[in-house]
Amino acid sequence: MEDLTFHHTTNRRASGNRRLAIVGVVASGNLEVLAERVLPDNHCQVEIRTAAEGFREVWTAVIDDFVERYAPGGLKLSINDGGARPDTVMLRLAQAVSVMEEQQ
Repeated sequence: MEDLTFHHTTNRRASGNRRLAIVGVVASGNLEVLAERVLPDNHCQVEIRTAAEGFREVWTAVIDDFVERYAPGGLKLSINDGGARPDTVMLRLAQAVSVMEEQQ
């Protein structure tokens, strides 16, 4: 089991007013993302718990790309990974931001 944490500064706050969202499932080749609006507007944190060790460089590339595309300021994203591919990781992160951007 490997735990990874990434901190990013963003140029804007994720829109919407939801405080919490969860997307995905923990299953082989998939993952679950818990999104929480608990950070300052220009900060994003991504915590990853994965059983697949030794993929820090891949995670770094995917998370860097995600933050650049979506600027998820204010969000803490916790990933429970079941061995998902990078495209699935990006899809689930984008879904989490989309749900957080919905108005309640």
